[in-house]
Amino acid sequence: MAVETERIPARRRRPGDRLTVLGEHDFRWFFMGYATSLLGSAMAPVAVAFAVLGGVADGPGGPRGGGTGGDGADLGWVMAARILPVVLVLLAGGVVADRLGSRRVMLASDGLRGVVQALFAALLATGHAPLWAMVALVAVWGIGEGLFMPGLGALVPGLVRREELVGDANALLGMARSAATVAGPALAGVITAAWGPAVVLAADAVTYGVGALALYRLRLPGAPPGDGHESLLADLRAGWSEFGSRPWLWITTAHMGLFNLLVWAPFLVLGPLTAQRELGGARAWGAVMAVYGGGAVLGGLLVLGRRPARPLAVATVATLGWALPSAALAAGAALPWVVAGALVAGVGSAVCGTLYDTTMQRWVPPEALGRVTSFGALGAFALGPVGLAAAGPLAGRLGTGALLAFGALWQLGAAVAVLAVPAVRRRRWEGDEEAA
Repeated sequence: MAVETERIPARRRRPGDRLTVLGEHDFRWFFMGYATSLLGSAMAPVAVAFAVLGGVADGPGGPRGGGTGGDGADLGWVMAARILPVVLVLLAGGVVADRLGSRRVMLASDGLRGVVQALFAALLATGHAPLWAMVALVAVWGIGEGLFMPGLGALVPGLVRREELVGDANALLGMARSAATVAGPALAGVITAAWGPAVVLAADAVTYGVGALALYRLRLPGAPPGDGHESLLADLRAGWSEFGSRPWLWITTAHMGLFNLLVWAPFLVLGPLTAQRELGGARAWGAVMAVYGGGAVLGGLLVLGRRPARPLAVATVATLGWALPSAALAAGAALPWVVAGALVAGVGSAVCGTLYDTTMQRWVPPEALGRVTSFGALGAFALGPVGLAAAGPLAGRLGTGALLAFGALWQLGAAVAVLAVPAVRRRRWEGDEEAA
């Protein structure tokens, strides 16, 4: 990261201090802009899906979809066109963030994504949005997201003056993400039904503008001149060295990556199928996912203002809850049990994410934080699409319940195995005897 700020020494925290971080000028501005942008980003996928499928009912003024009238295969192409560039660009995004400074890269990303959504909305509004154009636009959208993610991880420590507030900043940003995933799709559904997907995408373009304005107002220095960067590959090798030299970092990343492959991906694919067959359909599944998002907001509140002595140990214990929703579905439990499992999993997700991000920002050198963040994100999410593609065929061979049960048991065993690693279990906030 190219941002260095003078740190005020840590002091003893009081319960009333949990929202002190909002008094930080830079964080307050960034939080408002980022939360607004998140809401638009959470709305956009619903609009894109209806645009591709052309599934908006005609109103008094005629068709409002503006899309292709495509099928599930077309939608799959569009979804893949967004995800693949994110994975491909992540590592380059980390290098660029460390070279140029996170703020510059994130500003460019917000501007790029805002232009893409404005163009997408204009094509839909004029009724000229062929499939190839949608694929091209969402691919550029994905490039912007791949550039933004590493910059975000590297930016957060520079938004506050006291190191103790970094965890609170991460907690509030995580709560904003969770709230957006609950509110965004619901709001998008209402707007799309009333006015069509073009209006949703136009609104998303505006929210990116709000995010860019907030970034522009930050009082952060730029990248230091003459930082000695050689080449993209050299920078990547240096970032990988920083990442691989910390066992606690690559072990927890591998844990998250295998969770996404073996637990979360099957849950996302087979959960709606089970809900359709046994729990009452789409409304039941919507309740499960809404409660999961609500649990993540609750988890953010629980971790706000707290600094456990062994953050990675607490984060890993929190991941035990990720096994519960899959276990409830595998056992054929009633909907209230599945919802309860989703609530605990959501709480655990927020606790784990906040503590993991804060620990990484505490112990990784600022000048390498963008690259290390990109390696972590790539390791955590790259196998997710494989799991999504394989879940259906594997369930056909092994059975839905068996696959979900395997995921739940895997998560329990993996969490215990990670806790057994001294580098994870002994990592402390301060006074750590191990090398960072």
